[in-house]
Amino acid sequence: MTAAKTKETAAFICSRDTLDGAYPPLILAINAARAGMEAKVFFTFMGINLACKGGIEKAKFIPPGVMGAVPGMSAIATGMMKKKIDKAQIPSLPELMEMAQLEGVELVVCRMTIDMMELKEDQLVEGSIVWNAEDFIKYAKDCKICLFI
Repeated sequence: MTAAKTKETAAFICSRDTLDGAYPPLILAINAARAGMEAKVFFTFMGINLACKGGIEKAKFIPPGVMGAVPGMSAIATGMMKKKIDKAQIPSLPELMEMAQLEGVELVVCRMTIDMMELKEDQLVEGSIVWNAEDFIKYAKDCKICLFI
């Protein structure tokens, strides 16, 4: 009798609710799952907005430096970035979030951030799970891949 092989694990921390904060952890988690790994995305601080119902649709692109502070520049930059994403035939963030869940990626939301932001668990995307920092550390310490993005 052979011992059952356990899946390698991957964790990706998402702490920003911007386009450039959301795409990398979701794309990496989807690809980890497709490579046969157990994959989780841990949403914390502002990244938690992406794990709230309707939040993923609100993600913007904020240009770096002074340009990001110019009134209206974020809206213009977001529109331009979404056109580039569409032209490159990359799925939208809502599509990517759905793909992630269909591929078996678990969406994990930080308990401390929920409490800090005064959110209720029923505001989270369906299928999300809530972990505290200790839960995440227990998982992450044995991960083959663990990235803060």
